[in-house]
Amino acid sequence: MAESAISGVLGNVSTLALQETTLLCCASSEVEFLKHELKRLQGFLRDADNKQRRGDEGSAILVSQIKDAAYEADNVIEAAEYMRKRNRLKKGFMGAIARYGCLPSDLTTLHKVGVEIKSIRRNISEIFEYANRLKIVDDLGHTCIEKVDIDDELPQDYGPIHQNFEDVVMVGFKNEYKEIVGKLVDTEKSLSAISIVAMGGAGKTTLARKVYTSPGVKRHFEAVCWVTVSQKFKGIELLNDIMKQITGSTHRPEDQMQEHEVGKKIHDFLLQKRYLVVLDDVWETDTWEQLNRKVKAFPDATNGSRVLLTTRKEDVANHVPMPTNVHPLKKLDEEKSWELFSSKALPSYKRSAIRNVDEFEELGRDLTKKCDGLPLALAVLGGYLSKNLNAQIWSDILSDWPSTKNGQMMRDILARSYKDLPNHYLRACFLYLAAFPEDYEIYVAYLIELWIAESFIPHTPNHTLEETAQRYVTELAQRSLVQVVDRSRAHGWIERIRIHDILHDWCIEEARQDGFLDAMDKTAGQVSSLNGSSDNLMSYRFSFQTLSDQILHATPNVRSLLGFKLKSVSLPKLRFLRVLCIEDSTLKNFSSVIGRCIHIRLLRLRNCEGVVLPSSIGKLLYLQTIDLRNTILLSVVPNSLWDIPTLRHVYFHCGIKFSPPPPARSVRLQPKELQCSVLDLELETVGTDFRWHDMMIFLGQLNQLTTFSLSMDGDNIPAEVLNIFANMPHLVDIYLFKFDVLDKLPAEFPQSVRCLVLFADVVKQDPILILEKLPHLVVLELSGYQGQTMCSSAQGFPRLQELALHSFSTKEWRMEEGAMPKLSHLSLWLCKKMSKLPDGLLHLPSLGHLKLSYMPQISEDDITRKELQQKGCEVESEN
Repeated sequence: MAESAISGVLGNVSTLALQETTLLCCASSEVEFLKHELKRLQGFLRDADNKQRRGDEGSAILVSQIKDAAYEADNVIEAAEYMRKRNRLKKGFMGAIARYGCLPSDLTTLHKVGVEIKSIRRNISEIFEYANRLKIVDDLGHTCIEKVDIDDELPQDYGPIHQNFEDVVMVGFKNEYKEIVGKLVDTEKSLSAISIVAMGGAGKTTLARKVYTSPGVKRHFEAVCWVTVSQKFKGIELLNDIMKQITGSTHRPEDQMQEHEVGKKIHDFLLQKRYLVVLDDVWETDTWEQLNRKVKAFPDATNGSRVLLTTRKEDVANHVPMPTNVHPLKKLDEEKSWELFSSKALPSYKRSAIRNVDEFEELGRDLTKKCDGLPLALAVLGGYLSKNLNAQIWSDILSDWPSTKNGQMMRDILARSYKDLPNHYLRACFLYLAAFPEDYEIYVAYLIELWIAESFIPHTPNHTLEETAQRYVTELAQRSLVQVVDRSRAHGWIERIRIHDILHDWCIEEARQDGFLDAMDKTAGQVSSLNGSSDNLMSYRFSFQTLSDQILHATPNVRSLLGFKLKSVSLPKLRFLRVLCIEDSTLKNFSSVIGRCIHIRLLRLRNCEGVVLPSSIGKLLYLQTIDLRNTILLSVVPNSLWDIPTLRHVYFHCGIKFSPPPPARSVRLQPKELQCSVLDLELETVGTDFRWHDMMIFLGQLNQLTTFSLSMDGDNIPAEVLNIFANMPHLVDIYLFKFDVLDKLPAEFPQSVRCLVLFADVVKQDPILILEKLPHLVVLELSGYQGQTMCSSAQGFPRLQELALHSFSTKEWRMEEGAMPKLSHLSLWLCKKMSKLPDGLLHLPSLGHLKLSYMPQISEDDITRKELQQKGCEVESEN
C-alpha cells in the first residue's frame, strides 16, 4: 500500500509543525494549515491507492504527487527546525542573540521556508483539484483511524515465547532430518553430496538449516560453511564468502585476491579437515563446476567430507559430479499439515479463550487442505488467522480461495496477511526487509535502529521507541512473516531474524510498486530505473547490492541509501539523506559527502574501508546512531560528535582512535542533551598520552546508558573504570575486556543489570559473593579468578540462566541448596585446578547443558558428570 511509503513522514511533519510554531513566528499559521492539508491527503491516498492497483493511471499519478508533497513538506519544516537546534548550541554573545532573537542569516532561512511552504500549499491545492476530477474519496473520515497504541492493537499476544519457525516446521520432517544427518556423518570416506529437492516454500532450506546446526553435525565436521547461491551468482563472491566462514576472517584482504588464489587458499585450508559445505537454493547444473573452474577448491581427502545442496530442480540435484544421494522432499501429509497449521492459527495459549473451538478446527482442517502441504503457506496463513479468530472470516477465506495453486496461492496469502497488519507503520516495517540481501541474517537491534531513523515507529504512551519496535518484530514473527533465528537469553526478546526468499521477493516487488524502496542487485540482474521505481512513482529509498567501481546513482531527494558488498564506490551528493547504511564496501568520497547531510539519523558503515569522520560531524544535529563496527577509521573521532543532542547509539570497533573530550567540555554533557541509550566503545590510545582522568570524567557523564562495552586495543582497562557504574542506574548490559589485576569488584553494581561479561587476567577476591546479589542477572561470563575456593549461597543468582567461567584457579566450588535455581547452561573453560565437578551441580534443578572446554582432567568417569547425564543434562567436551 502506498500509505506505507510515507508512513513516517506524516507523523514527523505533525511533530515538527507543533514544535515550530514559536520558531516560524509569522509562518506558524502556514505550518499549521500545511499539517492539516497533509492529513487530508492521507485520506485521499487510501482511495487513490486502491484505484491505482486496479490499473487506473490517473490515480497512480495522484499517489506519486501526494507522496512528493509529503516529503517536500517534511524537508522544508525540518530545515527550519535544524536552525533552531543549531542556535541552541551556539555559545557566547552570538548564541544569546540566536536564542532570543533572529540573526540575519536566520531571517533569510525563515523567509525561504515561508516561500517553500506556500509553494507546497499551491501544489497541494492542485492535488485536491486533480483528486476531485478523478472522483477520489477522502477516506480518512469514513474508515477507522488506525491505532498505534501497543496495548490496544497488540493485546495479550506477547506473553508466551513462541517456537522458532524452524522448530514448528520440523514437526513434519523429523524422519527426513534423522536420515540426512545419518548420511552426513556415516563412515563413507569419499567426498559425497546430498541433494534436497522440492518446490519453493516446501521447507527444504529450513530442513537443511536444522541439519546444519544440529549438535551431531557440528561435532562431526571440523569446518562448516553455508552459502546461498540463488539464480544469478558470481563464483568469486561465493568463494570469498566460504573463505571468510571457514577461516573466521572479519576483514577483507581477499577482495584483492584473484579467483584462483581464493580457491587455492580454500583448498589448502580444507585439505587436512573434514568439512561440510552447504549450497542453498542452487538453480544451475554447472554451479559446482563454476566454483572449481579455476582451481579445485574442495579437495577429496577421503576423510568423510560432505556437500549438502538444496534446489527446486531435479536436474540440478542429480548433476553434482560426485556420489550423490538425492532426497526429494515430500509435501506434508494431511495430519502433519494440520499439526503445523494449528500450532500457528490455534496455539495452546489461545484455545482456552475460544468458545467454539470445534468450529474453528473444522474450518481450519478445510483450509489446511487448500495449502497443498506447503509449510510456508500453512505457517503464514495460520499466523494471519491467529490474529483473526472470527469464524465468519475463516469461512469467507475458504469460500474465496483462489483456484490456482502454488505461486499464485502463496501471493494471495501474503497479500492478505500484509493488508491485515494492524497499521501502516508495521506495513512499512515489513516492506523495509526488501532492503536486505536474500537470505541475510538480520540482527533485530540493528533493524530497530533503522526503523526508528526512518520514523516508522510511532510514539506510544508508556513505551520507548525500542520497546514498541520489539513488539512489532514479535508481531511479524507470530504471523510467520519473518523467521526467528535466535532469541536473547538475557532479555527474552527476538535477537535475529531471517525472511524466506519467497516473502523477500514479494516485498521487493511490493516496495518497488509503491515507490517505497528500490532494491538493485547487479548479481541477481535486478536493475530497475535509477530515476524511479515505476513510470509514475519515484522512490526515496535505495538498496544497492554487489556493485563496483561506479558512483551510486539515486534521485536528488533520496532519503535512505543502503549498500551491501560495494567495491570502490562513490556516494552522490544527497542533501536530504536520513539513513546511510553500507556494509562490506570501500568508499571513495565519504568525508566530503557526509558533512552536508544535516538531516541524517543513522550512519552505519560496517566492515568498510576509506572512512574519515570530518571534524564538522557535530553539525549533524539529528544523528541518532553511528555504527563503525569492523571499520578501520582513518581519523581520530572528533570531539564534536558528543555535542549532538539526539545521539542514542555509538558503536566503535577495530581500535578506533579516540581521545576523550577535555573535562570542561565533558561536564556540559547533560543527560537531556546526550541521550545515549547504548554506547559500545572499543578504544585505543592516541600516541603515548591517553588522558585517563579525562576519560573517567567523560564516561561519568553518560548516566543514561543501558549498554556499556569497553575493550582496549593492545592494552588493559584501568580498574578505576568499575567506579563509574555507581552513576549509571539504567545499565542492563555490561561488557568489559579486559583488566589486568582486580583486587575485588565494587560492592554495588546497578541493580538493573541482566548481562555481565567481565574478563581480567587476575581477580583476587571471589566475585560470586558480590554478583550473586544482583536480582535481575540472567547471563554472566567471568575470567581470571585466582582463589582456590568459591561459594554460591542459597538464594544467590535468583534469575541466572547462563554462566561461563574462564581460566578460574578454583579447586573447590561449594554450592548451597537453593543457589542458581534457574541456571540452564554452564560452561567451564580452562579451569585446570578443578579436579572433579562439584557435587552441587546435581542440585541445580534447571541445568540442562554443561560444556567443558580444555578440561581433560574431568573424565567421562567423573561421578557428578555421570549422574548429570543420567538426569538428562547434555554434557559436551571440547579439548
